[in-house]
Amino acid sequence: MVSTNPFGEFRSECEKLLRNAVNRLFPEVSLPKTVLEIPPSIELGELASSLCFELSKRIGEKPRSLAEKIAAEISSTPFTLVESVEAAGAGYVNFHVNLEKLASLTFESAEELDEDYGFVKAEAPLKIIVEHTSVNPLHPIHIGQARNPILGDSLAQILRKRGHTVSTHYYVDDVGRQTAIIAYGYEKLGRPKPEGKPDHFIGLIYTITNCIIEIERLKKEIKKAEELSLREDLAQLRRQLDDWVSVAAELREKHRNLFDKLLDEARKDENPEQAVNELNRRYEEGEETAKRLIREVADQCLEGFRKTFERVGIRFDSWDWESDFVWKSHVRKTLEKLKSTPYVFQSAGVLEFDAEKVADDFELKPKLGLRKDYEIPSLTLMRADGTTLYTTRDIAYSIWKLEKAEKVINVIGMEQTLAQLQLKLALYALGYGEQAENLVHFAYNLVTLPGYKMASRKGRYIAFDQVLDEAVEKAYAEVSKRSPHLSEEEKRAIAEFVGVGAVKYSLVEVDPAKPVVFTWERVLNFERNSAPYIQYTHARACSIMRKAARKPEKPDYKLLAQPVEHEIILMISRFPEIFIEAAENLKPNLIAEHANLLADKFNTFYNSLPVIKAQPPELSDARLSLVNATRIVLRNALTLIGVKAPEKM
Repeated sequence: MVSTNPFGEFRSECEKLLRNAVNRLFPEVSLPKTVLEIPPSIELGELASSLCFELSKRIGEKPRSLAEKIAAEISSTPFTLVESVEAAGAGYVNFHVNLEKLASLTFESAEELDEDYGFVKAEAPLKIIVEHTSVNPLHPIHIGQARNPILGDSLAQILRKRGHTVSTHYYVDDVGRQTAIIAYGYEKLGRPKPEGKPDHFIGLIYTITNCIIEIERLKKEIKKAEELSLREDLAQLRRQLDDWVSVAAELREKHRNLFDKLLDEARKDENPEQAVNELNRRYEEGEETAKRLIREVADQCLEGFRKTFERVGIRFDSWDWESDFVWKSHVRKTLEKLKSTPYVFQSAGVLEFDAEKVADDFELKPKLGLRKDYEIPSLTLMRADGTTLYTTRDIAYSIWKLEKAEKVINVIGMEQTLAQLQLKLALYALGYGEQAENLVHFAYNLVTLPGYKMASRKGRYIAFDQVLDEAVEKAYAEVSKRSPHLSEEEKRAIAEFVGVGAVKYSLVEVDPAKPVVFTWERVLNFERNSAPYIQYTHARACSIMRKAARKPEKPDYKLLAQPVEHEIILMISRFPEIFIEAAENLKPNLIAEHANLLADKFNTFYNSLPVIKAQPPELSDARLSLVNATRIVLRNALTLIGVKAPEKM
C-alpha cells in the first residue's frame, strides 16, 4: 500500500475510532470538535485527545472517568495502524501507533513516491500570483533585502508542490525620485558603459549623485534657517550635513574620478534637485526622452539582478513595470474611480484617501485584526505637483494581479504593514472587497548584522553578491579541510552549492515574523542547524546506500526497536503533515526546521547503530529502508527551500 500521508492515515483512524466510540457511548450528545495533538513525550503515545474535558461539561462526569470509558470502548474494536489506546492524566485519551505497520507504510510510500513523497495535493487548487523581491533598481540587492527573494521563491516552490498553479512576479519600481536621481547622474556622466557587474555600477552612481544633491539641498536649508534664526533647525540640519560630508569623503576616497566628474557636472545646474524632480515628472507623464533614459538605467540594474538570481536558482515568470501601469492609464483610471467615492479629499493641494472611514463604513476592523480604537492614518494619493506615490500606483497594480489570479501573495517587509492595509482598504472602497479577501501580505522581519548599520541611500550596505562570494570562500576552506583528497574542481563545485545553500537556508529557517541575525558562525556550521549540516547528512545517507549496493529485500520493521529509530519513523511519516501546514499557513521555516530535526535524529542513529553490518539481515534491511526514506525526505525538504541536496560532500 502507498500513502501520500502515512501519519495522516494514523490520525484519521484515531479520529474515526474516537468519534465512533463517543457516538456509541453517548448517542444523545453532539460531538465536540475532535482535535488530536502530539503529546509532549513519546511515552504518552503518538497522538492524544483532550475531548473529554469539553465532553465532561455536557455530561457532568469527570474527564478521567470519561477517558477510561472511551479508551475501553475503542479497545474493543479492530485496529489498523493503532496499536493501543489508553486513558491518561486528568482525562486525555492517548493513542499508540503500531510502529511496524507505520514503518512499512511510510518507507514503502517514500520509496514508491520518491521525489513526490510528502507533497500532498490541495483538494481545490488555485491560480496564485506570488509577487516577491521587487527591489528598486537603484543598487545591488543587499543582504538586508535578500530575505525577500529567498522566502518568496520557497513559498512559490511549496505552493506548486501543493498542486496550485503559481506565477512569480517581480514589480519593477521605476517611477519615483530615486530612479530619477540615478538617471540624472548617469546622463551627467555621458551614459557610461558599466564597469563590472551593472547593478553595482548603477548603485555607485546613485549613491554619489544622491550624496551631492543632499549636500546642496542641506546647504540651502541651512542658509534659510540662518536667515530666519531657527536655532533648533540649524543644529539638526548641520548634523545631517556633517554626516553627508563624511559620506562624500568616503566616496571620493574610493572613487575619486567618478565623484569629481559628477560633482563638476552637477554644479553646472543651478538646482540639481529641481532637475531631478523635473525628470521624475516627465517620466511619469511618459515623455519620450525621459522614458529612454530611465528605462536604460533600470534595464542595466535589472541585468545585474538577473545574474544574482541565476546564481541562487531563482526565476520569475513576469517582470511588471510600474511605469507601464502609469502610462497605460491604469493608475489614472484608478485615481478617478477613487475620487468618485466619499473617501478622497484634498488637503493643502494634496490628494488624500480616508482609510479610517472605509474601515468604519465597511466594519472591517475586526476582520482585519485591528483594535476598535486604532485610527488608521490617511493615505496620500497624489502630491501637489501632480505626481503619484508608490502605494497609489500599487493599488492599480493589485487590481491587475487580482484579475489574473484567485489569490495574490505580496512578499513585503513588515515595515510596509500600514501601506498594505491602506491598499486593501482602497480596494474595498473601489468595490473590490471580495478580491481584497484574497490579497495576502506575507510580512517578514529584517536581516541584521551585529555591529553594522545599513543605509542604502548613503551606500552603506553589504551586497548580497558579496555575502554569497564570502560564503563560497568560507565553504571552500571547510571542504578543503574535511576532504583534502578531492580535486580542485570538485572542491570548488561543492563550495559553491554549500556556500549558496548556507545563505539561503539561514534566511528561511527563522520564523518570518522574527529578525534574522546573520553571523557566519551560524550560517556555515557543519555540526548543527544549517544547510551544510543537512546537506552533509543527506550525503551521508546516500553514501550508506552506495556502500550497501543492494535494495532491502526482507526488512523486518519489528526489529527497529531503538528509541531513535522510533523517532525517525515518526518524523518521516509526519513530513507530509509538516508540508501541508507550511503550505496552508505560508511557513517555509517549518520545512527547514523539520529537515534539521530529522538530520539530528539521523546522525544520532548513524553514530550509535550499525546499518549494513547489522544482524540479523532482516534488521539490516529495515535500517537500510530507514536510511533511504531519510535521504528522500531530506532531499525533498531541501528542494522546497531551494537548497541543493548533494550525494557527495
